[in-house]
Amino acid sequence: MITVNEALDAIFDLVTPCGTEEVPLAEAAGRALAVPVTATRLQPPFAASAMDGYALNGVEADPEAMFRVIGESAAGHGFDGRVGPGECVRIFTGAPLPEGTNRVIIQEDVTRKGNLITLARKLDKGPHVRPAGADFKPGDTIPAPRVLTPADLALAAAMNVPTLTVARRPVVALLATGDELVMPGETPGPDQIIASNSFGLKALIEANGGHARMLPIARDNADSLRAALDLAADADLIVTIGGASVGDHDIVGDVAADMGMDQSFYKVLMRPGKPLMAGRMGDAVMIGLPGNPVSSMVCGHVFLVPALRAMLGLGEAAAPRRSAMLTADVASNGPREHYMRARVENGELTVFDSQDSALLSVLAQANALLVRPVTAPALAAGVQVEYLPI
Repeated sequence: MITVNEALDAIFDLVTPCGTEEVPLAEAAGRALAVPVTATRLQPPFAASAMDGYALNGVEADPEAMFRVIGESAAGHGFDGRVGPGECVRIFTGAPLPEGTNRVIIQEDVTRKGNLITLARKLDKGPHVRPAGADFKPGDTIPAPRVLTPADLALAAAMNVPTLTVARRPVVALLATGDELVMPGETPGPDQIIASNSFGLKALIEANGGHARMLPIARDNADSLRAALDLAADADLIVTIGGASVGDHDIVGDVAADMGMDQSFYKVLMRPGKPLMAGRMGDAVMIGLPGNPVSSMVCGHVFLVPALRAMLGLGEAAAPRRSAMLTADVASNGPREHYMRARVENGELTVFDSQDSALLSVLAQANALLVRPVTAPALAAGVQVEYLPI
């Protein structure tokens, strides 16, 4: 068996970036930006008012001074002319400052009668002007790689960039195996259960930039498994669920090897998730996950998500960890790295009493995995611990 870090490094050695594609700006949310976005214009393209008020020459802005209003400047409709001494222009937020002005007096500091205004005795400092290029200038960039946020898309739109170069979404074929499985909505036999892992993993994959394709359930015989794996021939990543252990009915490794899989490793020093397998089959990476629901999802967070990020060109790194204060004592750990279901609230981490790898109800309540290193000593309540957010 190998360690979690060794298994993750082996998976990084297997995966490669999936290439790029051009997408319209409106379809780029959550995608991995592959090429920096470069501004070709100034924003704002002119000095603009930051408030509603009156634009004038700041050197004339004396308390109780009077000015003649000679026009108006609104967003999209600037004042076409020059403002001379003793003159001002009514201006609105976002409108261009007219020639001859460099300060906006807010309307609350002005008394107007007809076309004459009088400034207040006490004026704020101003100038309430957004300089040209204050936001960005030609050549400024949104750097890559990065997962595009709503703010990134707003910035790219302001830069007048209609399409972005993003990483192609990895196609992930999800293959659940086992005679005991039926799909949700079907009536299970007396010895059967509902297939649940595929749905949790599909959501996890698609939340992290992949495109998941669920294959028909493969039964516990070589012909059924081969037929299902043939359907995954065009995938970038094949994820099998179950059938990778050492029981008489666990045949995924043998059948995949017969179909040309070059196995990288089998079994990892972790709990839950020990019977993990990875290798390459043709052009695809293949990862065999354990069948227990919690084991499958934990391995998804620990291995699949970093693999997807690497395939998206976002770098090779383990899932980031955070720290919180332990609310109760935790016993010493054994010879395998342990990912314990827990809940973090207000900076405090509480470990669930039951850590059975079959209990999805506990996993659904968890938002963290307390990471317990190999042979870690017991911990007392109140210490800071590392956890993996889920």
